[in-house]
Amino acid sequence: MSTTPTTSESRETEPVGPGKAELQPARLTHGTLPRRAAQLVLGAAALVGVALWLPGVLGPVAAALLAAVGYTAGIYLWSRSVEGPRKAFDRFVTAVVTSAFLLALLPLVSVLFTVFDRGFERFDAEFFTYSMRNIVGEGGGAHHALFGTLIITALAALISVPVGMLTAIYLVEYGRGRLARYITFFVDVMTGIPSIVAGLFAFALFQLFLGPAVRMGFMGAVALSVLMIPIVVRSTEEMLKLVPNELREASYALAVPKWRTIMKVVLPTAAAGIGSGVTLAIARVIGETAPLLVTVGLTTSDNFNPFDGRMATLSVFSYSQYASPGVPPEFSLDRAWAAALTLILVVMVLNLVARLIARLFAPKTR
Repeated sequence: MSTTPTTSESRETEPVGPGKAELQPARLTHGTLPRRAAQLVLGAAALVGVALWLPGVLGPVAAALLAAVGYTAGIYLWSRSVEGPRKAFDRFVTAVVTSAFLLALLPLVSVLFTVFDRGFERFDAEFFTYSMRNIVGEGGGAHHALFGTLIITALAALISVPVGMLTAIYLVEYGRGRLARYITFFVDVMTGIPSIVAGLFAFALFQLFLGPAVRMGFMGAVALSVLMIPIVVRSTEEMLKLVPNELREASYALAVPKWRTIMKVVLPTAAAGIGSGVTLAIARVIGETAPLLVTVGLTTSDNFNPFDGRMATLSVFSYSQYASPGVPPEFSLDRAWAAALTLILVVMVLNLVARLIARLFAPKTR
């Protein structure tokens, strides 16, 4: 009994004529790079950049740019030869984004490394327990500046947080007319004013009542509050807008007054975001120098009364030690870098506290 071959078998056994080209099977899949291929190429490029930078062949900027270009080109060519052009282009775009992020991160890392390296030398117990009273050369510390910074910043937060939160509550819950638009406009304007303008405003305000020679910590707190209030308003406003309207409507359906709904429903729901916004506002102003130099001035002794006399702050202390070093200047420069390191650590602690507050007050989902 004879059998007829199938079509596919016929095509496989059909001879190729003189005018016909032989069909080659198309390759539908490509190879794949190892799982850690991008990290390996990035590490190799970084090692090459460091190897060219340390001996002084290239500067740090040129070495970083060369490493970024080498990483992008290396991962693209390797992927194109193994995975094909489509996957290679995807890896190329990813490498460009990663390189841009790392290049933008380098100045921050450089600043942190420099401050820690130069400030750690005077980061001792004497620096935190002694002031600069009767100190000319070696020794002394920033005890007076540290407490001055904490007192003035706490006063500024005490002024700014209630004003900013109440303003945001009005804009979100009550403001519907022309006044709300005016407030929003002025908050936007205040967000971008230079810090020296806030200092001059506070100085002019107190000069009208107390004379031109007045300098005290409360003036600095008022100047910093001018910078803090718009940040608190904006962050609180955005957090309040994220609270679902269904929660408000459910409260109103139970005949709860609006003010109590805001206090018991809206604010607790947005407490985590509000805490983060307040911390950002404090971090924005705690390192300001110009407004405090105008309003508070500088002193070498401890002064814990913000309503009487000049006070020292870490930012102004660091600036004065660096701008007007003593003889020899090494001791003043060491104190300036140590004050800058202390200021960075204070901001870091505040951010950690804000994250803890956000976790504790976040709405419970279970």
